[in-house]
Amino acid sequence: MEHYSIKKFGSIMGRMNPDPTSSAHPAPAAAARLPVALIGGGQIGRMHAERAVAHPDVRFCGVADPSPATRDWAAAYGIPWFADAASLLDATKPGAALVATPNALHRDAALACIDRGVPVLVEKPVADTLQAGLDIVRAAARAGVPVLVGHQRRHNPIAREARRLVQAGVLGRPVAANVLAAWLKPDPYFNAAWRREKGGGPVLINLIHDVDLLRFLLGDVVSVQAQSSSAVRGFAVEDTAAAVMRFANGALATLLTTDTATTPWNWDLAAGEAAHYPRQDIDSHTLMGTEGSLTLPRLAVWRYPGARGWHEMLAVTRSVPHTADPYTEQLRHLRAVAEGRETPLCSGLDGLRTLQATLAVHESAQSGAPVALEPLQ
Repeated sequence: MEHYSIKKFGSIMGRMNPDPTSSAHPAPAAAARLPVALIGGGQIGRMHAERAVAHPDVRFCGVADPSPATRDWAAAYGIPWFADAASLLDATKPGAALVATPNALHRDAALACIDRGVPVLVEKPVADTLQAGLDIVRAAARAGVPVLVGHQRRHNPIAREARRLVQAGVLGRPVAANVLAAWLKPDPYFNAAWRREKGGGPVLINLIHDVDLLRFLLGDVVSVQAQSSSAVRGFAVEDTAAAVMRFANGALATLLTTDTATTPWNWDLAAGEAAHYPRQDIDSHTLMGTEGSLTLPRLAVWRYPGARGWHEMLAVTRSVPHTADPYTEQLRHLRAVAEGRETPLCSGLDGLRTLQATLAVHESAQSGAPVALEPLQ
């Protein structure tokens, strides 16, 4: 991945959408499924396709991917196959598109959609560099075409409830947060060469989700200080990283990620978003405030019922378990945005801000110095 200084991107065209968590207009009754073009037929693209088969709101009208394996897979699913995005978009005239290519190809695929006026959901990260993401956001602003970024945790009811609790003041003023994103990836996972090279480590593949979740709950990040290590596997990319992030509201967060440790402490195992991960009855995230604390994903709130202070007993309130498939909800949201009934829950600019904060982890770890993030606006 090309390296960019975070400070180079202090001003961009475009603007954030207003709070997008509620629908502006009711969904249409019994309307036909929206045709969606799928660009990229790898693992994540196929995962979306599996959900779209039975989805009431969308259907994939074609897939663009040059590989023969994807051509054969598309035939088995009955999805028209195209070798490139332009051919797919021009032939099918979709109502929306979903980009699930390798990160380095996000920019060109998204621009192809924007040029044709097609609303597009780009899998995370929005791009592989800030400049590429900037190109997407500026083009979308000029054309007036919605761009969404696939940070699916925002669609999880656990995250929605956590956001409600924070905004309702249940925690008081947010002070600190702690995130654990630690697990053991099996050796065959690294047979793909790109996972052993820069950009293929747990920071950009995994921790970026946790950065986005904290931004969803606490607001924008203003500075980052980090360290990373590749001591276990010895690859060109990190296998472990730790970061401290300061938010605009003054809160501090510590984030630790590693893909080489035997632990259950990560959102993927704790939240139950995907059936292929065995769910663990643990928490991986903690938010702390002046009036209370919140653990995720189990949504336990800790507060003083009476007198306050470290000699007093804390009481805990536990939420009813929340379960849902955020990927399915994300596809519903894509249609609602394409039809103008909702604004993006994670817009292109929002996804770019998450990428900026995540890339700052690498920049700080490399330089050994804190990185200040200038506002993207």
